[in-house]
Amino acid sequence: MIRFIIAILFTVLAVIFSLPFHLYFKGQIKKDNLRGWKKAWKYVRGFFKALIFISGTKVEVRGLENLPKDEPVFYVGNHRSYFDIIILQTITPGPVGFVAKKEFKKIPLLHMYMEDIGCLYLDRENPREGLKTISDATEYMKKGLSISLFPEGTRNHEKELLPFKSGGYRIAEKSNSPLVVTAMSGLDDIFENNKPFGIKKKHVIIEFATPVYPHQMDKAERKEFYDHIPDQITDMMSRHEL
Repeated sequence: MIRFIIAILFTVLAVIFSLPFHLYFKGQIKKDNLRGWKKAWKYVRGFFKALIFISGTKVEVRGLENLPKDEPVFYVGNHRSYFDIIILQTITPGPVGFVAKKEFKKIPLLHMYMEDIGCLYLDRENPREGLKTISDATEYMKKGLSISLFPEGTRNHEKELLPFKSGGYRIAEKSNSPLVVTAMSGLDDIFENNKPFGIKKKHVIIEFATPVYPHQMDKAERKEFYDHIPDQITDMMSRHEL
């Protein structure tokens, strides 16, 4: 309860005091270039690190050496918690935008900060808008921004993964970028499994697999790789001891 209250107060104060700077820099730096994304990421990363500290979370990272340092990465992982996004932003070597549900665009203030770091909104009920999101994310990656996608489409707290929607994988193909499969364990134990007012000190694991370049595969090989991603994540999670 105490950690939850401190986290909420810290978040509210951070948003209030950073808003003038956000509005100032919004006019100075475009959102759709790497310089702007890096500047926003440095601020957001510091804020997220503070939240992780307040939550008492111990983050164990495996396979960090697998991440390319000189090119954008397309991260594909399971989705267990809001802390997936928070922690991922603090351990990657560069800024990461996210493909988020369209509902987040309606949240006051939050959507501004999300857009600053390169987040895009996906309307799963509108195929045309979905294709536009994929196209925009591809252009972002071509400009140097890494993108993360959670193909389950929503947070899942069960042992079995939800069905993966593979349409977004084309972002890696079209941008000629490496795809890194990412497995996350224990993150929903920080908050979601303790709702409504609990944040508990937990040990979590995030593991990065070896990068794969889908654009270098033929069609059949690529399909086989995509179909195997959920199994790969499940196998990685089975090795996580919490």
